[in-house]
Order: sequence, then C-alpha cells, then structure tokens
Amino acid sequence: MAETTLSGPTHQILENDYASEWMGIEVLAISDGHATIRMTLRQEMLNGFGMAHGGMIFAFGDTAFALACNPAVQAPGEENSITVASGVDINFLKPAFRGQVLTAVADRRSSAGRSGLYDIQIFATDAQPDAAPSPAGQPTPAQPGSAQPSSIPPRSAQPGELIAEFRGRSRTIPKK
Repeated sequence: MAETTLSGPTHQILENDYASEWMGIEVLAISDGHATIRMTLRQEMLNGFGMAHGGMIFAFGDTAFALACNPAVQAPGEENSITVASGVDINFLKPAFRGQVLTAVADRRSSAGRSGLYDIQIFATDAQPDAAPSPAGQPTPAQPGSAQPSSIPPRSAQPGELIAEFRGRSRTIPKK
C-alpha cells in the first residue's frame, strides 16, 4: 500500500481504505462507540457550484460512522465479524468550501444485539495554519459496553459550524 496520510490514533479498517487515504482523513480520537476525524476540503472535492460535493461530505461522515461501529482492536472471538451500515440518512444544513477543515464527531446512541444507531455531526471551520487539534471541544465518548448516548458538547465547544447531520443504522455480520 502507498504511504498513508492518516495520523493520530489508528484503526485496523483504515489499513486498506484507499478512499479515506485519498480524502486525507486524520483520526483524532477513537473509543468504543465513538470516533472523531478531520480533513481539509481540496479543489477536487468541490461540485460545480464551488462548494463541497455532497458525496464528499457523505463519504467523510461514513468513515466516522465505520470507525465508531467497529472496535479498533477486536476482542477474542470477534475476528470473524464486521459491522456495516444497514441504512443511513444525511441532512445537509450549510455549504462548506475549499480550504475549510471538516470535523466529524460520531457517537453510538443505541446498541441492541447485532444492531446499532449512530449520530455523526459534521462541522466546518476555516483553516488555521499549524493549529493543533484540541480535545477539549470533543464530546465525552460512551463507556465501553454502554448503550447510553454520550453527551453533546455545548455549542461554544463545537469544532466549527454544523454543516451536516448523518444518522447511521448498523448491523454486525460475518466477515467473508
């Protein structure tokens, strides 16, 4: 595989995820039922109106969803299963533009048997050169094994302006 652009915490599903690599996704945080990622919008990610293509926003949210659904390190006995999307909805609230930094915050809301429900909020902010990620504005991840939703940060602590909300329904299936 080509050298990856992903940094920060790692996750096994990113080892061969060429789409996330191309998008320049950086993992900021991963825990059970939670993931926070970011990327910078490039020219080739824009539509004919000069704003982020909806498919790019969707793919970005989908990556955060996948990271939150699948444990970074599988427990013994779980090696032969994966968690995938069984359905998703996305609401585009505001446009994002070239050079803006997107942050997706994914949290599990519910888990029962092989099914789960996840909310992913996508934020945009203007790029700040050499700005280090700040964990202070991140939501509190759900405790391992907990089906309780994590807390949503107050508006002042959110990583930019909310541009999209993505809701994913997951299903754990056998790995082929």
